[in-house]
Amino acid sequence: MATVEEELDINGEEQGLYEHYAFTADKGQQPFRVDKFLMGRIENATRNKIQQAAKNGNIFVNGQTVKQNYKVKAGDEVKVLFEHPPHEYLLTPEDIPLDIVYEDDTLLVVNKPAGMVVHPGHGNYSGTLINALIHHFENLPENSSGRPGLVHRIDKDTTGLLVVAKTEEAMNHLSNQFAEKTSEREYVALVWGNVEEDEGTIEGHLARHPKNRLQMTVFPEGDQGKEAVTHYKVLERLGYVTLVSCRLETGRTHQIRAHMKHIGHTLFNDERYGGEKILKGTTFTKYKQFVENCFKVLPRTALHAKTLGFVHPKTGQMMRFDSEIPQDLQDCIERWRNYSKHSKE
Repeated sequence: MATVEEELDINGEEQGLYEHYAFTADKGQQPFRVDKFLMGRIENATRNKIQQAAKNGNIFVNGQTVKQNYKVKAGDEVKVLFEHPPHEYLLTPEDIPLDIVYEDDTLLVVNKPAGMVVHPGHGNYSGTLINALIHHFENLPENSSGRPGLVHRIDKDTTGLLVVAKTEEAMNHLSNQFAEKTSEREYVALVWGNVEEDEGTIEGHLARHPKNRLQMTVFPEGDQGKEAVTHYKVLERLGYVTLVSCRLETGRTHQIRAHMKHIGHTLFNDERYGGEKILKGTTFTKYKQFVENCFKVLPRTALHAKTLGFVHPKTGQMMRFDSEIPQDLQDCIERWRNYSKHSKE
């Protein structure tokens, strides 16, 4: 007997449809309208678009088309299929400058700016790192998700270092290093609050937040999600915020953002996790104005992928790269330094 996935693939092929989204309802899922279910899971989607998709017969549950008021239950396989392939697979080379830190015939290391999405996805089909890479380099190997050159990724608002594979051998070798936790990745983050311990380790499985699917959250018992380990160290205490170094043992989606929030220290100006609100400090109007000015100086999450280390796939040499903290983050840190110094005097 065919599985749900196989049936759906067959149905999709017969109808000339392509899968764009696929979700499995959690074990604890209470009956919930499919349009609302999808609203909480698809970034930048409007209810109107989802309802239109249902009217057009593009929403499938367990291989059958459903209407917008279908109630999703635990274990349901919910898929959205359209007549055109997902935009992220229609890759267009774009002449976007790259900040290349190192390059040879096997790999390159790039320094990603803030605001650049790493790979195309819903709402971001151009201007991504991959669009730039396929313009500058031909025949990049694809990773397991079909994305050219990408060994790992960092979020849109995060700056810093990424390694890109130029050969199949390099892709396999580097991907294994990341999977086996032998690569080195250190980030610098500005977080809300005074981190009491000078250093520590955060362990807790990460999975999608049950209510806000655009966030990841920690499941300490480890019965859900994937294992995630972050080692942190305080670099500088700046009163109501702390500058920390975070070393990744695993590389999960939003790992540092979710882990730091879990221990009560949300990243500064991390809008998705609530860090764009004033989480620590006084009620003085002057302080509020100071923080809002800091948000203007750093209009993004205060996170930078500073250091990257890995074994070169061809030479077997350990390679380490370090990048400067970008100016916007530097300026924000400097403001907090001055504020902290003057408030102590």
